Amino acid sequence: MSFTEVFAQNIELMAGIVYLVAAILFIIGIKQLSKIKTAANGNIISAIAMLIAIIITAIKLNIDNPAVIQWPFIIAGIIIGTIIGYFLAVKIKMTAMPQLVAIFNGFGGGASVFVALAYFLFKGDALLSNVDMITVVLSCLIGIITFSGSMVAFAKLQGLIDGQPIMFPGSHILNLMLAIGTIALGYLAVVQQATFSNAVLFLLLLTGIAFVLGILLVTPIGGADMPVVIALLNAYSGIAAAMTGFVLGNILLIIAGSLVGASGIILTRIMCKAMNRSLANVLFGGFGQHESNVSKDKSEYQNIKSTSPEEVAAILDAAQNVIIVPGYGMAVSQAQNAVRDVFHTLEKKGANVEFAIHPVAGRMPGHMNVLLAEADIPYDKMKDLDSINDSFKQTDVVIILGANDVVNPSATEDKSSPIYGMPILNVHEAKTVIVVKRSLSPGFAGIKNPLFEKENTLMMFADAKEAMAKLNTELKEL
Repeated sequence: MSFTEVFAQNIELMAGIVYLVAAILFIIGIKQLSKIKTAANGNIISAIAMLIAIIITAIKLNIDNPAVIQWPFIIAGIIIGTIIGYFLAVKIKMTAMPQLVAIFNGFGGGASVFVALAYFLFKGDALLSNVDMITVVLSCLIGIITFSGSMVAFAKLQGLIDGQPIMFPGSHILNLMLAIGTIALGYLAVVQQATFSNAVLFLLLLTGIAFVLGILLVTPIGGADMPVVIALLNAYSGIAAAMTGFVLGNILLIIAGSLVGASGIILTRIMCKAMNRSLANVLFGGFGQHESNVSKDKSEYQNIKSTSPEEVAAILDAAQNVIIVPGYGMAVSQAQNAVRDVFHTLEKKGANVEFAIHPVAGRMPGHMNVLLAEADIPYDKMKDLDSINDSFKQTDVVIILGANDVVNPSATEDKSSPIYGMPILNVHEAKTVIVVKRSLSPGFAGIKNPLFEKENTLMMFADAKEAMAKLNTELKEL
């Protein structure tokens, strides 16, 4: 008996072994994604695991149902997906990475919906067990909420719609009613499965209502909470994939979806802790919605001291310890390479330079780390909040690039502030603070930042990329 024949006769066992190997690779890949230095390898390992899973699944299906498999469609899908993936990898700028992640989350949820619906619609006359039918319902419910919610998150991040919370009277009651409606329709789809047309109608209605619910759940969430939303939607997409795994009876899909779901939930909790807020407050609080809290008028600020690249260069020339705090302003202006040049120039002058990165800086978890890594900033120079906060008291100069809420001292000094209690980078404790910002406009929290008025703060009103380029030129001339 040939190896091919033995393999075909023991396809379930062989597939199980390969799925186990792929699952282990997924775990290793996710583990390596937790550190900047190993993240690239982790991504490659996870991609290899997915490729292995696709190949063994296709082989298994071809052996089990050779007449059903349409290889031309499968190959065409792989080719088209590869072309799109390559295009996105090459063309998408790092500043647009949060939007891309949001879209990926949405596509993952949407794929789960299509698979679940297709599985039910084309099952023929066979009735599913209640457990299987419940997984179909959950795949549709969670998947479509993930899809529509992710599209709203993308639109907010891309600036297609207002990034501030969008709320209306009775929104929470409407959401509750829609949620109850989806549960009722899901129950009816399960108990009415014998009447195929009714079950299909209930599933489609559930999917439509859940689509609207996903939109209404994300529109009240402001841009300041986008890191939490991205992490949560990522968890949703994983849970939807796991539910689809139950629908198809695919063990690896269950494992992979569970890993993504669990890691997304853990990351969501980390993000909430970094903002000192509960998940319920993020989802239902409408943070930043009150116009009375929004600081837009420059006249609200007193004792603002402006500076120039020439003056900042002179200050930095005498500094021994410098900390750079990147924020979304650095991402928008794509200033990471200019920042790297300043970093190298300061080091050549003998200064010790480090980067302080807040967990929720930017628009997704790890946004600043990715940008700095792209500019070849050494990994050991990137410090998180807990490891660097005690160093600010011994720091000569802090340079803040477009960060706002994560350095706002109101979080520790003003109990009436909406961000009071949020862990911040204690930049105000440094001897000199240089804030590089285009204007005095507020961050996404929509509140005044007293840091701008402190005696040790100098404001350099400029685009971050231009400011860093000019600063580097001035430093070299000293």
